Amino acid sequence: MSEAHFEHPLIVVMGDLVASEEAESRQELHRRFNAAVDAINAKYKNQLRSPLTITLGDEFQGLAADFSSAFEIAHDMRLTLLKQDVFCRFVVGQVDLQTPVNPDRAWNMMADGLAEARARLEDKADPNAYRFSFLEDQRCAPLLEAIGASLTDIEEGWTSTQRAYLIPRVLDGESVKDIAARHNVSARTVYNVLVLARFNLYDRQTEAIRAFLKVEGGSATERQSS
Repeated sequence: MSEAHFEHPLIVVMGDLVASEEAESRQELHRRFNAAVDAINAKYKNQLRSPLTITLGDEFQGLAADFSSAFEIAHDMRLTLLKQDVFCRFVVGQVDLQTPVNPDRAWNMMADGLAEARARLEDKADPNAYRFSFLEDQRCAPLLEAIGASLTDIEEGWTSTQRAYLIPRVLDGESVKDIAARHNVSARTVYNVLVLARFNLYDRQTEAIRAFLKVEGGSATERQSS
């Protein structure tokens, strides 16, 4: 194992699968979950201080250096699983780590803010998949979660065809032309699918979260470390 070190504050990405106990095949769900975690860890290895780690059968957590990276990781995880008909929810939360960073596994941690993030995740009555917690300015979280609730509503209204067309465009920036070629349809068909999937609104809302976290999230981290 690599040498552990202290680094704070950091941002926890914590999540779980929704209704995993109702899966037709727990073995297949487990395979898809593990594959998604491995793919995200490989893709974001430079942004993760501790990789996404499955802490229980259907829960995961990891540590990122900043809010912006943490949201990208969580959003990617959400859509990667959604593409396979697996739903997850997550919380992106600021934590002040009191134990060394483990660069191999995100477990056995103590941190201010960790309990608050856990409490947000464990609110099973909230249908919103996008949750946030801050150590200082708690006014930010409700605003971000209001946008997240809209994102959740849009995502859960996508058909399997809309997911197949839209998710590669969101995650990989795949062009309409390439999507059309891969599915052997016209570009107009792809545009029509994107319109019905409310892609423009979805893109505006995710960009709004990214822009906010890049500025305000970074400022919050700087204030906590000063």
